[in-house]
Amino acid sequence: MSATSLQTSYPPVTVTARLDAPLSRWLWLVKWIMAIPHYIVLAFLWIAFLVICVIAFFAILFTERYPRALFDFNLGVLRWSWRVSYYSYAALGTDRYPPFSLGPEPDYPARLDIAYPEHLSRGLVLVKWWLLAIPHYLVIGFFTGAHGGWWSAGLIGLLALIAVVTLAFTEKYPRDLFDLVIGLNRWVLRVTAYATLMTDAYPPFRLDMGGEEQLTAV
Repeated sequence: MSATSLQTSYPPVTVTARLDAPLSRWLWLVKWIMAIPHYIVLAFLWIAFLVICVIAFFAILFTERYPRALFDFNLGVLRWSWRVSYYSYAALGTDRYPPFSLGPEPDYPARLDIAYPEHLSRGLVLVKWWLLAIPHYLVIGFFTGAHGGWWSAGLIGLLALIAVVTLAFTEKYPRDLFDLVIGLNRWVLRVTAYATLMTDAYPPFRLDMGGEEQLTAV
């Protein structure tokens, strides 16, 4: 008999989130102020992130490897960004203030991990971040509001707002809405990892909802 193992539905990227309870009924009104120190730091970190992406592009092109130290730094920026997004208006799923940290922070309710690739394709690095990712960009643009206009808050922001307005009146964050919001964020983070050259595995066109990653038999 052959043993059956389990893996996440998109093995390179693992996104998990835990809905904290109880949540304040009104703290969400001022989280944009409380998150300002993070926004300032992240602005500089994202400049470094983009510079590293350019360096990684040429490193992969010539060596087929993403330098490990640079990979770990960019993963840290994505982790930090996900924690702040989860605390603020991409989910509003916790009242715990995010740590100023590039590390994994396993005790925080929002977590992100990206498996380090030992080998990356020279050919894919030329096209995956723009040409191959275009279909995903069109989709996640609606999730995040990147298309602008009246939809500038994005579907994620709109659903998070509906959730906390419901919380304000019922003292409960709707669980089904939470699962959907995390699924949308998970899609965005998967595409981000792919487009920033951190994996060659093409993200699935699939909404994997819920705070925990789904498991598939292999």
